[in-house]
Amino acid sequence: MFGFFSNSIENLKKTVSKTAQALIGNVVDTVSEEEEFSEFVLDDMEDLLISADLGVTYAAELVDKLRSQDKIKPSQVKNYLREQFTQVLNQAGSNKLNFSESNLNIYFIAGVNGVGKTTLIGKLAYKFKQEGKRVLVAAADTFRAAAEEQLDIWSKRAGADIIRRDKADPASVVFEAIQKARNENYDVILVDTAGRLQNKYNLMEELSKIKSVIDKNAPEALRECILVLDANTGQNGLQQAKVFKDAVALTSVALTKLDGSAKGAIVLAIAKEMNLPVKLIGVGEKMEDLKEFNSSDFIEALFN
Repeated sequence: MFGFFSNSIENLKKTVSKTAQALIGNVVDTVSEEEEFSEFVLDDMEDLLISADLGVTYAAELVDKLRSQDKIKPSQVKNYLREQFTQVLNQAGSNKLNFSESNLNIYFIAGVNGVGKTTLIGKLAYKFKQEGKRVLVAAADTFRAAAEEQLDIWSKRAGADIIRRDKADPASVVFEAIQKARNENYDVILVDTAGRLQNKYNLMEELSKIKSVIDKNAPEALRECILVLDANTGQNGLQQAKVFKDAVALTSVALTKLDGSAKGAIVLAIAKEMNLPVKLIGVGEKMEDLKEFNSSDFIEALFN
């Protein structure tokens, strides 16, 4: 499954080049020619890791490990970071999107407004359609007419069907989608949801209600609860992840707008702080520019 997600290392290197410079290049350039790790050098390293959007806690942990040992020298800092980053990504879990052949597969897509959620749903619908799957989109962000219109356009472009009910209860739209999918043998339901953080309580209630409808009517079909984050938000993405994790049991992250961002270290920060794997990355505007994330390829692209 997902043979259509292909991405060469060379393309990925271009995609993460700014992140690689901020996260690896700047640190190595500053530290590697020193003979020993002085407090001054370690403080510099920590500042650079934080400014590359690795997060204060994780950056401090990496530097503290160096502070409490004497085997690793500054000239070996690149290898040290590579080992640490690989370990964190591996511990967060598999990057493979869960999918079950010959069964209904539901993907619950969450994220704040403006991160590229609708676009990602359209591209994901397209990918499944390319695999010959029957795809139904549930437009459960029912109170933003513009959101439904945009989703409708993307669904048509992808060749997917859509259920939308302006101003209806979002959970009822998802219930209807599940019934339709069961009756008409769809393979995939992609559930769009609201992302209004201004009133967190209402949003959390709405998301929880949708999730309970799925849990009650098709618990065996829920494959992923995916949080969509804009790579350019950096550490703000971590705060968003914490809010959504409280509302629904997130299983993975999709990172949009990774191309051209210097803040791709958020991949590592989320793996470390939230124990969530990144499974999808958006690397451009075209329908085909949604790729399956691969930890080892990401590390390879960052460090070479």
